[in-house]
Amino acid sequence: MNRLFHVPLSPFCRKVRLSLAEKKIEVELVEEKYWEQDPDFLRRNPAGKVPVLRMDGMMMAESAPICEYIEEKYPTPPLLPSAPEARYEVRRLVSWFDDKFHHEVTANLLYERVNKKVTGQGYPDSKNVKAGAKAIKYHLDYMTWLLDQRRWLAGDVMTLADFAAAAHLSALDYISDVDWNRSDAVKDWYAKIKSRPAFRSILADQVPGFPPPAHYADLDF
Repeated sequence: MNRLFHVPLSPFCRKVRLSLAEKKIEVELVEEKYWEQDPDFLRRNPAGKVPVLRMDGMMMAESAPICEYIEEKYPTPPLLPSAPEARYEVRRLVSWFDDKFHHEVTANLLYERVNKKVTGQGYPDSKNVKAGAKAIKYHLDYMTWLLDQRRWLAGDVMTLADFAAAAHLSALDYISDVDWNRSDAVKDWYAKIKSRPAFRSILADQVPGFPPPAHYADLDF
């Protein structure tokens, strides 16, 4: 069986999980404490990072190429458009969320509040938390601008760009760090994607010591 080594609140793992679930590909989830640098895990991925996907006799690392592989091997339903221009826009936005959003928001909020405690790295840095709380407003406003012109983030159909964004926002929502009242457009977009069957496994995640807020799994939040 396919096996995904993951961490529940990792947005990169969540993006892969969403891609697999949307395509109805069964996978066994194995929670991996990557920070412990277990030798067996390092043999799977010398970079010592999750996600790592075992599929088709291969051991694959890095969420972007994993998702591209899944798309090429299992193209239905499509998460990348057929036109090169449209595919570029999806890839651009995936990079936006996995790079810019991650470094400016996710790393400053989720990693400070949760990852440091879980991995025993100490207490949150208040400067980083404040920077993340400020930066997320800019990103939500950018998403609002995109959604004012499109049905979904990259165009008129749901794509991997939506899953990349939702992976980060769902992880942040778990710790109540998203102001959904800032943008009706973003809130409506998230409600649509959150209601998809592919999201069910993610909404069932529980992190010991960090109970989710009451609205987290509510589809009518």
